Amino acid sequence: MGALVQGLHILAGAPKTGKSWLALWLCQQVAGGEKVWGHPTQQGTVLYLCLEDGYHRLRDRLLDITEDPSENLYLATHAGTLADGLAGQIETFVREHGSVSLIVIDTLQKVRETCTDNTYARDYADLARLKELADRCRTTVLLVHHLRKQYDSDPLNRVSGTAGMSGAADGTFILQREDRSSNYGTLFCTGRDIESKELKLQFDPMSHIWECREDEETARSADEEVIRIVIDAKCFRWYCRIAGLELAIEHS
Repeated sequence: MGALVQGLHILAGAPKTGKSWLALWLCQQVAGGEKVWGHPTQQGTVLYLCLEDGYHRLRDRLLDITEDPSENLYLATHAGTLADGLAGQIETFVREHGSVSLIVIDTLQKVRETCTDNTYARDYADLARLKELADRCRTTVLLVHHLRKQYDSDPLNRVSGTAGMSGAADGTFILQREDRSSNYGTLFCTGRDIESKELKLQFDPMSHIWECREDEETARSADEEVIRIVIDAKCFRWYCRIAGLELAIEHS
């Protein structure tokens, strides 16, 4: 996936594109220290805040992706908002778990305040707060977000909201299918510390995994970037507490 270095990144796609499948698989790969499309990952603690799905759907999705969920992956279905405790919850989680490589927030809209102010200044301010949080915690935060309905030849211009979104982020990844019924797509990658590139992907409807269509030689010649992202646990956990608030629903 290009490179996810420390800081704030956006993964955007149209509804039903498969961006949440990609985000969940990415969490599982990093938590397990497995490669992502030929790139090595640094195994560590990963927190996936899946705020649009319930426990049972999230459990089923993870078990569709893998029969052996990583012991280092924490999943949560509830969290605070930017105005109501999210930063404190995440900072407490990071303190309690030491080294947290990746935090995924799915979706960004779920942690923003409901507001009619859709200006550049508001978009930039919200994203800047999340970037400051990622920098303070020395971790990678990946925001799952949506695209505009209007077509634009520049994928960055399709990110929902103003240019303040991509302007405040360290990296932006745009997932686009060739058409609604196609399993083929492209991941556009760009950012401050990322060489802009396009990755050709194919979605496997059986495994629900996005596979890279680049050949092995191309993959070997790609940048030797280490993807830094992750969560830690002694067993497969559906339950964790952040700042005393119950985020996930069950523990088994």
